Amino acid sequence: MVAIETTGLTKEYGDLTAVDDLDLTVDDGEVFGFLGPNGAGKSTTINMLLDFARPTAGSATVLGYNAQAEADAISPRVGVLPEGFDVYPRLSGRRHIEFAAKTKGAADDPDEILERVGLDPADAERPAGDYSKGMRQRLATGMALVGDPDLLIMDEPSTGLDPHGIREMQDLVGREAERGTTVFFSSHILEHVEAVCDRVGVLNEGELVAVDTIAGLREEIGGGATMTLTLADRSAADARDLVRDLSGITDVTASGRTLECTVTEPAAKADVVTAVADAGVSIADVRIEEVSLESLFTALTNGDATENAAISGAIEPDATAVEPAVSR
Repeated sequence: MVAIETTGLTKEYGDLTAVDDLDLTVDDGEVFGFLGPNGAGKSTTINMLLDFARPTAGSATVLGYNAQAEADAISPRVGVLPEGFDVYPRLSGRRHIEFAAKTKGAADDPDEILERVGLDPADAERPAGDYSKGMRQRLATGMALVGDPDLLIMDEPSTGLDPHGIREMQDLVGREAERGTTVFFSSHILEHVEAVCDRVGVLNEGELVAVDTIAGLREEIGGGATMTLTLADRSAADARDLVRDLSGITDVTASGRTLECTVTEPAAKADVVTAVADAGVSIADVRIEEVSLESLFTALTNGDATENAAISGAIEPDATAVEPAVSR
């Protein structure tokens, strides 16, 4: 089953085209990362999937239903964690979950939901206004999980979190995926995406510029991995000619006992080790540094990777309205 499918999905605001002819498919059960710099149209796309905004052209289906004509059938089966959400400061964590359950008409056990997102019984009784940013994020995710949704949509779920909070969010996404939930989340925090996603789509200025696994993007865009061999007892210059002419190897340099080369074809990594070892040269260490997702992102968006990858609280002009994370 396809969880999300868009065909020619377009949203225009006067002369501005926020989303341009988007064709996208997200499979049931996968974790799909929706990447793009701020203002790329990620939140506008999510708003159209949730019928918070109507497309100018094209169509979208969510869990097999038309996103505009059958929004009422979609809503109970989708959990939403919007960007810029907030909590009710005076309500306890448990009351938030109870409120979400009442809104969705669900019979979930609030304590089970809170445990699922890592909030203990003591946290459940505290006013949410006393929660840390990470705890608020977990509570809002718990509200989104009420009703055991088939699809979890998360808009910039790691914004404002410290490294510990980001790891907690990654773990939570992984656990939900193991339960069979499809997870679709937009982000510009690239490390988060690389840690949890099965595939990614990259949106730039409203247009989808790539859809693939991260490994697939590396292979398609190129740039090559850097492979460094430290030799045990020989000068690297002695081994340089052994690998220089191998297929898939470029830019071979030698310094002291260190041999470094660029690998443009994955299979060539084994060829390098084999060629050196077969010549009787002992290898003390091998290190391989893949092309970073940040570099791929920059190549696809022609943007400033440092700025795009920074943890930022910036909200796109078209972002989902600030409200508790309860789907309609």
